[in-house]
Amino acid sequence: MEAEKGSDAARSDELVRSRGAVVRAGHVCGLLAEGHAWPGHACGLVEEEYAQFDRVVRNAHTLNGWFVEEEVRHALGGLSEMLAADRVDRWLQAYPTLAEGPAVSRLVGVVMAGNVPFVGFHDLLCVLLSGHRARVKCSAQDAGLTPALLRMAVAFLPELTERVAIVQDKLGRVDALIATGSDNTARYFHHYFADVPRIVRRNRVSVALLDGTETDAELAALGEDIFRYFGLGCRNVSKIFVPHDLDLDRFFKAIYPWNAIIHHAKYANNYDYHRALWLLEGQAFLENGFLLLKEEKALTSPVGSVYYERYRDAKEVEETLVALTASVQCRVGHGHVPFGRAQYPGPESYADGVDTLAFLKGLQGA
Repeated sequence: MEAEKGSDAARSDELVRSRGAVVRAGHVCGLLAEGHAWPGHACGLVEEEYAQFDRVVRNAHTLNGWFVEEEVRHALGGLSEMLAADRVDRWLQAYPTLAEGPAVSRLVGVVMAGNVPFVGFHDLLCVLLSGHRARVKCSAQDAGLTPALLRMAVAFLPELTERVAIVQDKLGRVDALIATGSDNTARYFHHYFADVPRIVRRNRVSVALLDGTETDAELAALGEDIFRYFGLGCRNVSKIFVPHDLDLDRFFKAIYPWNAIIHHAKYANNYDYHRALWLLEGQAFLENGFLLLKEEKALTSPVGSVYYERYRDAKEVEETLVALTASVQCRVGHGHVPFGRAQYPGPESYADGVDTLAFLKGLQGA
């Protein structure tokens, strides 16, 4: 009995230390997001450790042209907000048995996407807080960001070196899997990991539903949901539903502050390509010099463009969105994710709506 109590106390202490490391990492992410110089040893890192992470942030674009410094620092700001102490505590309070730890620590494979900076961090965070071990396969497009974040976390929690491994080649044998990829890779994961518990995520997009009462400020904020990370994330709005009589010039005027995005070569190449293609095909579209707006039933629009669909009956749109639940990551609009906040998920905002921590807790008896 005494040994069991000691074991429970050790598990609880491990969660407390993990939580503390997570919050401290979030604080440093906030400093780096603002481009601050090393603030001193109080941040938990020596000057060279801090500078090393900052160099990875500044140089990420040399390995992935989409990961410009401004966007990487913005992603760090999002992590800092997610990992604020009060938000982490509210999140973990929903799992009162988490401190008990797993009966047996499992090896969980985590396959990360690389479409936006630090996109797979939340999965790794869940594995660590659940008391399991992680074998991580980063995307080739990661640009060294995830390893850099992990090195920082190790500075706060040295035992992570025994609990997390980043692999360069095949993932190998694991007890469970959390993987994110395309629809094609999802089929691969389901086939090759058919014998283990798994969460496999497919392509998703986000949508916005305008009801016609939006203020100019809200329409301007929608630009954040569309253009942040060049529109590459699953939380980026790629389709908007608009009332039949909405003046789209209001929308174009509101998002004009994002006009400099066209100076990014990769974004501009996508914009120019689809503009030329649609012109050759004789397809109708609107443009403002940095965004193509095309009336289209489909959800997933190419980079540099957004699809829109006019409606007269809001109930019909609601029915459409219910039918598309499996394809939509988040919905922006009144009564849902506020305009401008799609790229700021909280720790409780699970991708695809699948509770990752509950899944990992369920591995105790696996």
